Amino acid sequence: MTVTDLVSYEDALAAYDPVMGLEVHVELGTKTKMFCGCATTLGADANAQTCPTCLGLPGSLPVVNAIGVESAIKIGLALNCSIAEWCRFARKNYFYPDMPKNFQTSQYDEPIAFDGYLDVQLEDGEVFRVQIERAHMEEDTGKSTHVGGATGRIHGASHSLLDYNRAGIPLIEIVTKPIEGAGERAPEVAKAYVAELRELIKALGVSEARMEMGQMRCDVNLSLRPNGTEKLGTRSETKNVNSLRSVERAARFEIQRHAAVLSSGGTIVQETRHFHEEDGSTTAGRIKDNAEDYRYFPEPDLVPVAPAREWVEELRGALPELPRLRRNRLREEWGVSAHDMQSILNAGAVDLIVATTEAGADSASARKWWMGELARRANEDGVDLAALPITPVQVARVAALVAEGSLNDKLARQTIEGVLAGEGDPDTVVEKRGLKVVSDEGALGSAVDEAIAGNAAIADKIRGGKVAAAGALVGAVMKATRGQADAARVRELILERLGVTEG
Repeated sequence: MTVTDLVSYEDALAAYDPVMGLEVHVELGTKTKMFCGCATTLGADANAQTCPTCLGLPGSLPVVNAIGVESAIKIGLALNCSIAEWCRFARKNYFYPDMPKNFQTSQYDEPIAFDGYLDVQLEDGEVFRVQIERAHMEEDTGKSTHVGGATGRIHGASHSLLDYNRAGIPLIEIVTKPIEGAGERAPEVAKAYVAELRELIKALGVSEARMEMGQMRCDVNLSLRPNGTEKLGTRSETKNVNSLRSVERAARFEIQRHAAVLSSGGTIVQETRHFHEEDGSTTAGRIKDNAEDYRYFPEPDLVPVAPAREWVEELRGALPELPRLRRNRLREEWGVSAHDMQSILNAGAVDLIVATTEAGADSASARKWWMGELARRANEDGVDLAALPITPVQVARVAALVAEGSLNDKLARQTIEGVLAGEGDPDTVVEKRGLKVVSDEGALGSAVDEAIAGNAAIADKIRGGKVAAAGALVGAVMKATRGQADAARVRELILERLGVTEG
């Protein structure tokens, strides 16, 4: 089915009710793997970070990573889950070409955290509660690189290369209960949920949760049922979606695709699907039947995990301020609307603004520069705000130079441009480019006199009471000083010279 075969989104929602399930995998930021002492450093040579345990060699025995367990409990608590008093690992048997043991050590019917929820705020301020089924511990697989094909996928490839550095890295899989009642906003809810979950994970400090690097990825399960009915439809599972925008697009596409199949009398196949960034479409992967047997059985080489209640409560008491509560507090402190706060969140600017205020800027100035000039540059360059080569300390210094009158807004923008271009810190850029505001009253007065003399007709209008015409003379002075004059002071001098008082 192609994009052109889809029914419209509006027609799909007029006939069907979408139900979603989201499975999010989070790579923990531990120094070593989940069941062995191998390092987890990114960028190492292929297969350099392996040992007999993560390679599944005979006679090797796993040992549970204590920080991995602690991180799982923190995530469970932050998601309002119950924490198991006793749980254990299981072997999930499946053909894993990128898992040398040929099984994955995971948790099956006894997860470490279960029955929780996460409240997410949509763009219009509505809060939607997503129920959490479970959060369980497991290990990541290795990485396959398919060579010789046109698409980078296994179909058409001549051979595959396997890197086991990632095999065994700690994962937490967070699984929602069926998300019902979102209606036409289902794709928006999916995006908002993953965004809120990412912020929560980062706040806990258990992972950087960088989706573009695979540290956090989402499987989007979706089904449709006729409006007014309760029985769930057959679901599809779009695998390993790795950006917030893509989560939303994948859910939207699948709603339209399912509706097209069902409205034409077809049957939805329960299968995994691949998401394509270039056009937002999905294509079939493999059939995934409900009766698929992973032959789970308890992992015989690992003892059960039984977190002491005192430890759990200690971890609960040490949880940081969670993202939604923090945003609400900051919104009140900054005096911004819910809509503006959502824009700041969407831009990825919350932490940058906080860091800029901590470096000495007032919150209004910090928001102005990050959400104005810097957001524009990030958008032009196609990068995240945080990826721009300028620090909150440098932005705070620009704001300070403006506040003390050394720079006006135009000169501040040129200063930021220089910092982004790698010309040095703000003070260095100002010095090299000669950007300071002209503050010499004599020089400024001369420029004002020249502007008045060169624009006699405008000066007469101002003397006659048309004070708004002073803007033209201000512009002439700013041009003469290459934008390096204080426009407010220039206006004051013009009116003084012409003997005019405002008000």
